[in-house]
Amino acid sequence: MTEIKNKKKNICPNCGRIWDFVKGQEHCPNCLCQIHKEDDLGEWCGGTLEPVSVWIKDDGSWQIVQRCRLCGEMRTAEMTGQDSPIKVLSIASKPMSAP
Repeated sequence: MTEIKNKKKNICPNCGRIWDFVKGQEHCPNCLCQIHKEDDLGEWCGGTLEPVSVWIKDDGSWQIVQRCRLCGEMRTAEMTGQDSPIKVLSIASKPMSAP
């Protein structure tokens, strides 16, 4: 007897990649973009958060710095093991002043 589990899928708004839902990961593991759901005032934005830099916290965990293409708000997102190391390193090598 085979059990088929329904897994929630995510579709990237930027590159179109489809990946399995992982709790706590809202960004695409391929291009590191995600939908900007709410701005800092709690209003719906709907823009695309694109990666502009990475930073390493004091505890050693890596964060992706993202900026919304629509409203310009900046946020951070926790990196996961599924994230593309090539994309992460290419972002890390760019200066934040010229994203």
